[in-house]
Amino acid sequence: VQLQASGGGLVQAGGSLRLSCAASGSIFAISAMSWYRQISGHQREWVAGITNSRSTNYADSVKGRFTISRDSARTPMYLQMDNLKPEDTGVYYCNAVHRELYWGQGTLVTVSS
Repeated sequence: VQLQASGGGLVQAGGSLRLSCAASGSIFAISAMSWYRQISGHQREWVAGITNSRSTNYADSVKGRFTISRDSARTPMYLQMDNLKPEDTGVYYCNAVHRELYWGQGTLVTVSS
C-alpha cells in the first residue's frame, strides 16, 4: 500500500482546510485508515480514524471540528478541518492498516493567530 497525503497549507485561526490521503496498491485490503499529527516538540499523536464500515473516532482535541471520511476503497480519505486553532499547527500524516501499518509522507498545516 502506498499513501500520498496532500492539502496542507497556511490558514488563519478559525479557517478551514481539507487534507487528502490517496491510497494505491492493495486498496481493497485496507481495513482502517487514520490521521496523525506531529506538533513541534511533541510525539506524533492520533487525530482521527475510520474503518471499512465507515465507523469513525476522534481525539477529544478535534472532536466537533474535524471530520474524517472515505466513501469507498477507490476514493481518498479526507480530513475536513474547520475552526482551526494555532495549536492545530503541525505535520499531518495518514496511515492505513493491511496486515501491517503503512504511512504516507506528511503534509504541513500552519494556523496563524
